[in-house]
Amino acid sequence: MTSTEATSWHARLAELGLRLPPVAAPVASYVPAVRTGNLVMTSGQLPFVDGGLRRTGKVGGSVEAEDAAHDAKVCALNALAAIDDLVGLDSVARVVRVVGYVASAEGFTGQPRVINGASELIGKVFGKAGEHARSAVGVAELPLGAPVEVELTVELR
Repeated sequence: MTSTEATSWHARLAELGLRLPPVAAPVASYVPAVRTGNLVMTSGQLPFVDGGLRRTGKVGGSVEAEDAAHDAKVCALNALAAIDDLVGLDSVARVVRVVGYVASAEGFTGQPRVINGASELIGKVFGKAGEHARSAVGVAELPLGAPVEVELTVELR
């Protein structure tokens, strides 16, 4: 698929057996996503499922990297839900950038592996239009004790 093809990202999600969750309520004073020109940027999305965090802790400590990678996938789905709520997911031409933050135990250096959970989901959903620039950053703490947080920037058709 190219970014110029008329693509239904909702149909692709369904093919993958995925559903967008309800948009996560902000935990402070911000909105889940904003549009400027032909770009949409999401706020950092936590791995909320049914209104609560899947787990808390630091990756490389109480949280295994593989579990955190799954959490990064959940974060990406939450970001896609925020985009869908603002402009409709099918108006996305391509994913431009993924930024992931990993609450890291001292000495943990596998942040890229963790954020691959988000990047791989984006690739499965968007194909070539999902190729993106990315940062994977280790941090001391994340909101509410979450192990991972992900934000997306997408370009609209």
